[in-house]
Amino acid sequence: MTRKSYYAMPKPTFLNLPEEKRRRIVQAATEEFSACGLENASTNRIVAAAGISKGSFYQYFDDKRDLFNYLLQVVEDEKKAFFRDRHPPSTSLDTFGYFRWMIKTGMEFNSSYPALNQALTRVLFIEGLYFGPLFADLRERSVSALRAMALQAQSRGELDPQVDVEMAVLVMETWSSAITAWMMRGLQQQTDVIAWVRSPETQQKIDQLLYVMEYGLRNTSQERQNNP
Repeated sequence: MTRKSYYAMPKPTFLNLPEEKRRRIVQAATEEFSACGLENASTNRIVAAAGISKGSFYQYFDDKRDLFNYLLQVVEDEKKAFFRDRHPPSTSLDTFGYFRWMIKTGMEFNSSYPALNQALTRVLFIEGLYFGPLFADLRERSVSALRAMALQAQSRGELDPQVDVEMAVLVMETWSSAITAWMMRGLQQQTDVIAWVRSPETQQKIDQLLYVMEYGLRNTSQERQNNP
């Protein structure tokens, strides 16, 4: 059986709906995936919460995975727009500094869309489907970006020579997933999520998590040469 692409779009009948009705469906799906994940999500509960018929649902999407793919696309589009107006604090950041900025800016984005990102985190990372065949194309895109950063770090002498590029990618990917999962669990307990993300305590925790990752990969002998 051919695996459906992550980029599968909803049917034109959904895109032609009034914005308020599309919003209700997205909200119902977000709540269902957040509570139940993908495998245990119920189309019946989604259509009941959205106030549509089950027949209408299948005029909009092939199945619940199609709907989840649409949520992924919504978040990706919003994230591109979010990053478009944001830039690293310095053009002289090394690779690990840039990775740190990417992670922390991504956390800021997650706090702006907590419900959607909670649903995605539940399905992709807590359930572990990100690492399986259903979302292999999504993961490959992410891994390719990390590989480009690891290769850059290697070429600049920033990566520990005892760590090969693929191991560095594995560590960066695993740590990114762990930080995201930790962050989303924390967001569930907050009433003002943006204030929590920006708080010194949360920023310190993220810095500590990134420090552990960075200094497991960084070429510290280069630092000693630069700072005798």
